[in-house]
Amino acid sequence: MGGTAAAPAGAGGDGSHRPFLEPLNTITTIASTVPANGDVNPYGTAVVPHDDGRLRRGHVLVSNFNNAANEQGTGTTLVQISPAGETSLFAEIDPAALPGDCPGGVGLTTALSILPGGWVVVGSLPTADGTSATAQAGCLLVLDDEGRVRETFAGDGINGPWDMTAAPVDDHHVALFVTNVLNGTVAAGGDVVDEGTVLRITVRLHDGKPPTRERTTVIGSGFPERTDPAALVVGPTGVGLGEDDVLYVADTVDNRIAAIPKALTRESSAGVGRTVTEGGLLNGPLGLAIAPNDDILTVNGGDGNIVETTPRGKQVAFRQLDASGEPPGAGALFGLAVAPDKRSVYFVDDATNTLNLLS
Repeated sequence: MGGTAAAPAGAGGDGSHRPFLEPLNTITTIASTVPANGDVNPYGTAVVPHDDGRLRRGHVLVSNFNNAANEQGTGTTLVQISPAGETSLFAEIDPAALPGDCPGGVGLTTALSILPGGWVVVGSLPTADGTSATAQAGCLLVLDDEGRVRETFAGDGINGPWDMTAAPVDDHHVALFVTNVLNGTVAAGGDVVDEGTVLRITVRLHDGKPPTRERTTVIGSGFPERTDPAALVVGPTGVGLGEDDVLYVADTVDNRIAAIPKALTRESSAGVGRTVTEGGLLNGPLGLAIAPNDDILTVNGGDGNIVETTPRGKQVAFRQLDASGEPPGAGALFGLAVAPDKRSVYFVDDATNTLNLLS
């Protein structure tokens, strides 16, 4: 593979711990993410934590954003892939048979989380024809452990749910942190608008019954966003909860990582948050995950690299995950998730429609 694990001159170093990416040198293609219906453009990536129903511990769920005709915002499938590369269809969602509101239908985004009890929550940012002009607000779809959609969360701030992470609040509640990218973007016709949001949606867990939405709080607002012919929409994307209750956000348009403090408890918006780092190795950060050493991992939409940044803002390492295309790696990377061994990371590659492992 191309790239290096060492940060270039000027990127800075922390010295407090060894970079997570430093020993990782090998990329392995695990499996194709394309199911029988031909859906492409893998986005969301989540490791299954426990055996529940058809979900298998240590396997990886992947959501597809495009249909077989490669129209964005029309993908309807979730596939489950084992570490050995065995692939099965977890869900194929019928937009005409949803149990609740989801304005516009189904186009599965990077927003993908698995809650206790095997409940799968996935974002939908749908279009009618793959263009931003027809994009609608969508929803969060809640599936049971057999892959059946049991409910939807729509409205009350959900408007183009783009990425998501989940964190426990107590024994009966989970917080979903969701970025939204359609606030004013379609009407702006490609111009940047500063209306992207981060929501904290508190859901209550019930034994054997679907979780219920209890409260929604805007904890981040004013993030830049815009429609884009190639990417459909560009705005705040990856989110990850680090130590000390800090939520990190990949601010794609402004090429930075933002931090929202007191993410689990705050009652008001932190605006666009504090800038942790900007520029340097970042090149349109999209997916985001928290490494075992609490560093922030982001993948670039502009060059196919994964970048590691410390909570203090030092960019300490990078790897090139995709070098195809011109420019190399552009638009190839979205979802990523740390593997159960805590020594490797899964990522999807849109250029090849595959799930891969960096180890």
